[in-house]
Amino acid sequence: MPKTSTAGYGEQASTLVVQYESITFEDVHRDVLHLLPAPPARIVDVGAGTGRDAAALARRGHQVVAVEPTAELREAGRKLHADVDIDWLDDTLPALARLRERPTRFDVIMLTAVWMHLDADERVQAMGAVDALLADHGLVFLSLRHGPVPAGRRMFDVSAAETIALAEPYGLRSAHCSQRSGLMDRTDVHWTNLVLQR
Repeated sequence: MPKTSTAGYGEQASTLVVQYESITFEDVHRDVLHLLPAPPARIVDVGAGTGRDAAALARRGHQVVAVEPTAELREAGRKLHADVDIDWLDDTLPALARLRERPTRFDVIMLTAVWMHLDADERVQAMGAVDALLADHGLVFLSLRHGPVPAGRRMFDVSAAETIALAEPYGLRSAHCSQRSGLMDRTDVHWTNLVLQR
């Protein structure tokens, strides 16, 4: 198994850019959109990829930071969404050290299809980073991928129950948990959509 959580993404960036941009923010997050706060909220999209979600959120009037550690995806996102006010940052889980150097605390932290790339120890550290970055009454949106692991990537089988238990000591509780399948025509992959609330 690859050693890093971002393994495989740089090498497959050209394919992934097309794949990510082929599905809308509204379709990916349709089960949890009603929980988004009214704009202008301070939102960080961690593992932003091509910036599809960050751009959609910025267009809705939110103040958005897009954190993406894979240079190829980050640069593609900057070009694709150059017309939108997004603050791009090169940083990575589990520590999010550069983001935590900033004074901002976020009303929403988006973790779309990234949490399952972290091993058990990294998930513990990452939840501490999430807690440090989350504003009072803030929300954490996570999507967990379940299914075959693509070649060259690192993923772990992470459950909603484990994630909720990891969040509880920080005063975060589950505000939403649902299952979903069929995204990008993958019948062998399903997703858990989880929202945690301070």
